[in-house]
Amino acid sequence: MKFLVSLEKDEEGWWIAECPSLPGCVSQGHNKAEAISNIREAIEASLESRRLHGIRAAALDVVEVEVPNAPR
Repeated sequence: MKFLVSLEKDEEGWWIAECPSLPGCVSQGHNKAEAISNIREAIEASLESRRLHGIRAAALDVVEVEVPNAPR
């Protein structure tokens, strides 16, 4: 399975990884590679927990919006 993951560096230098289709599925790492490895483990654990409790992953879609004066 493939999941969209957001990556963001926080003020202290940690990389925060989040999986939007699995609410609450968040991890971190000292660098991007570690954050991705950690979120992969978090996704696997979340999917297993959801399977055991009969909870499905949220559906995602793409929505386009127009932003005035957006930088190019």
